[in-house]
Amino acid sequence: MRNYQKAHIMNRYDCEMRTAVIGAGNMGEALIAGLIAYGETPTNIAVCEKRADRAAELTSRYGILIAEIADSVRNADAVLLVVKPQDMATVLAEVGAAINPAAVVVSFAAGKKIDFISSNLGKPNSVIRVMPNTATMVGAGMAAMSLGNGVTQAQHEFVAGFLAKSGQVVEVSEELQDAVTATSGSGPAYFFAFVEAMVAGAKELGLSSEVATQLTVQTLVGAAKLLAESGKTATELRENVTSPNGTTAAALKSFSDGELSKLVAKSMKAAHDRSIELA
Repeated sequence: MRNYQKAHIMNRYDCEMRTAVIGAGNMGEALIAGLIAYGETPTNIAVCEKRADRAAELTSRYGILIAEIADSVRNADAVLLVVKPQDMATVLAEVGAAINPAAVVVSFAAGKKIDFISSNLGKPNSVIRVMPNTATMVGAGMAAMSLGNGVTQAQHEFVAGFLAKSGQVVEVSEELQDAVTATSGSGPAYFFAFVEAMVAGAKELGLSSEVATQLTVQTLVGAAKLLAESGKTATELRENVTSPNGTTAAALKSFSDGELSKLVAKSMKAAHDRSIELA
C-alpha cells in the first residue's frame, strides 16, 4: 500500500490535463475544487450535469466549462465518473461512444470493478478506481485508489496529486476496495450516527440540544486531532484517559458489555457485503 499524504504528495505534473467531470453533485464539486487547487486551469475542466441550474452554479463559482458528455470526453485526457453505481452502465456506453482513446477513466462509484468499467466502456482506455468519502468536500477526505492495466505514470501521478489536495490518498489492490468502502467510504456515517447517539444521551442527562451538540462535536473533533497528531495509538490514548474505577472506565465497561467491537465489525461486514453486491 502506498500513502500519498505529507511528504509524498505529488508535485504538479508539467503538462496540464483536460478533464471531463461527469456528475456534479457534492463529490463532483469537491473533485473540481481539488483539480483547481492542484493547478489545473478552470477552462481545461468541463462538467457534464443534467441539471442546468447546478451546472450554471458551478461554472459561475469556478470558471469551468459546461459540456455534453460526448463533447467533453472527445478531447479529455482524464474522465472522472462521479455517478451512482446504478447509472454507471448507461453513462459508460455514452462515454465509450466518443472518448479520447488516450484518456484515463477514473471511477468514483462504489462496488463497480475495473473489469465492469472496461467492458461497459467498450474501449481499451486505462482505468483507475477510487473510493473517496464525504470529507473530501471540506479538504479532509480519505481516498483509496486502485490501478487498472495500462495506467501510465503521468496518469497515476495526476490522479494521486489532485486527490491529495482534498485529503489523504492511499493505493490498494482492487480486491481490498470493498473493505475500503466499509471502512472509510461509509465511515463518516458511522461517526455521524455516534454523534447523534451522544447528543441524545446528553439531552437525556439534562443538557440542552445546543450545548449537547457543541460538547459532543468539539470533543470528537479534538479527540480526532489528538489521535492524528500525538503519534500515539487509539489504544494508548484510551488507556491514558481511563482512570481505574473512574467515570470513563464505567462508560467503557458499558460499551464492552454491549459488545461494541462485535457490533461495529458486524456493521462493517454488512457494508462490505453490500459493496460486493453492487459490483
